[in-house]
Amino acid sequence: MTGASLLLQSDLLPEALDISFKLGPSILVIGMLGLFLTIGFVFRVADTENMWVAGRSIGNVENGMAIGANWMSAASYLGMAASIALAGFYGLVYVVGWTTGYFILLIFLAAQLRRFGKYTAPDFVGDRFNSDTARAIAAVTTFLIGFVYAIGQAKGMALVGLYIFGNYGGLIPGLDGYQVMVVAMMVVTVAYLTLSGMLGATKNQAVQYVILILAFVVGLFVVGYTNGYSTVLPQLEYGALISQLGSEFSEPFASSSYYLWVATTFSLIVGTCGLPHVLVRFYTVESERTARWSTVWGLFFICILYWSAPAFAAFGTDLYSQNIGATYGDPGMTSAASEVIVVLATQLSGLPEWFVGIVAAGGIAAAIATVAGLFIAGSSAISHDIYTNIINEDATQRQQILVGRLSIVALGALTTLAALNPASSIAALVGYAFSLAGSVLFPMFFLGMWWENANRQGALAGMTTGLTLWSIPMINQIVPTYIGSLEAPLSAGLAQWMPAIGSALITLPIVFVVTIVVSMATDEPSLETKRIVRQCHSPEPMGQQETAEDVVAADGGEDVATDGGRAVDDAGADGNRAVDDAGADGDRAADDATTEEER
Repeated sequence: MTGASLLLQSDLLPEALDISFKLGPSILVIGMLGLFLTIGFVFRVADTENMWVAGRSIGNVENGMAIGANWMSAASYLGMAASIALAGFYGLVYVVGWTTGYFILLIFLAAQLRRFGKYTAPDFVGDRFNSDTARAIAAVTTFLIGFVYAIGQAKGMALVGLYIFGNYGGLIPGLDGYQVMVVAMMVVTVAYLTLSGMLGATKNQAVQYVILILAFVVGLFVVGYTNGYSTVLPQLEYGALISQLGSEFSEPFASSSYYLWVATTFSLIVGTCGLPHVLVRFYTVESERTARWSTVWGLFFICILYWSAPAFAAFGTDLYSQNIGATYGDPGMTSAASEVIVVLATQLSGLPEWFVGIVAAGGIAAAIATVAGLFIAGSSAISHDIYTNIINEDATQRQQILVGRLSIVALGALTTLAALNPASSIAALVGYAFSLAGSVLFPMFFLGMWWENANRQGALAGMTTGLTLWSIPMINQIVPTYIGSLEAPLSAGLAQWMPAIGSALITLPIVFVVTIVVSMATDEPSLETKRIVRQCHSPEPMGQQETAEDVVAADGGEDVATDGGRAVDDAGADGNRAVDDAGADGDRAADDATTEEER
């Protein structure tokens, strides 16, 4: 067909991947997508509480599975093995960066954010710093993160869709087979998200996790056993294969510099702690204890795949060398082939078509689960934080949900257009979003939660600085790829020392310094704001629908008291020691008078 020529001209076509229509896998994937739509319909929402935070009703194991599915995107399922296959040791940057970030979340943010008890990440920024401008900047950043992050997911879904459904280039005039698949997959994803909201998305993510992890791990075990690579535990046994794959695979930093590895790792760590679609999961649970345990469960569920990805990369790399050509050198494995190495390894092992289809379906489930979290976070930023809190404070729930759904459609349309001709690999596209989250949002969450003197002026200065600094390497390296007359990067020196994928190593310290200096040079936040921050570190349990603000408002102006009347000092390292900080402002009567005056 004419579409075949269109597709073959694209550098996105993975060599040796069978892109013919496959009946069995097609039925399997269509059934899976139908299941997602059905769950979305059954748990469809009619109010904002369920739309944005699932009624704060999710338990720790279910939320842990949702965290796992939310997190393990196409970048984890496909991109991580791709990065390791192509760059060897350097590719482990994603394993190290992403898992380390969750430990920081567990220790410093999970329970505290749940106690703060808002709907969205921009909600926290706006209320903590008492600024609609800060809320708007955070909302725009959230929308931008969802957009950049989702481009990689759309690319992953389309590449896997090519294997399952075949090449339909020309079906939509002017679009090749890959681009047609991008449109088709995004239409299905947007359709179920506009219907389900956070409640349906969470129920779906638990199902999606089961699908993707079984597909990945079972696929790994079968590929390892079939080819004689492993018998019992491929996650350990693949080590015997490393010496055969060449120095490009096993030698540290053979393909990239040590500095780039450090910069990328740092950006992935802090970006993990600033991603809105990750942080919002802590608002969906019933208590701070559940928030902590759901993070532990989520990390466990994530590590199952992360322990397995290097083994899949090693198996796929060896199978590529045996059946297609040299993995490294000229021409070597293309980026397109590496990004489907999980599917390609299963195909090259001579396994039944239906089994390869199961592994491919896991990639689609991973991408859809993450897009769900991204789009819900992005749409809530527009509907709840900008429309309801800034533009129309009298908006009805019906209006808020309508704006939220329209925002999901807008995000889907923008993502689809950008994914038709993506600028980078799946993993790199996701990395840009992490740098943005780590540069702009993470400093506000960390300082806002752990330093009660961080104020409005400091937050505005810090967020503006972060956005500006993040934009510089993006303009230098990414924008030129969409402009034919320009060659990327515009400045090789800037790309070396401030790479787009690892820019947070430079931007984050600057944002911290700017926020702290400006906060110290201007007026302190109100005493009420400080008490809300202290309440976020209190060991006293709160009700399912209760927030730190509710507790402070109900105490009649008293300092947050626990353990026989002693106020919690959030400076305590474990957040659980109670000390008397009532004397910090003189006495209780003076505190009350000050609070009333500031109100």
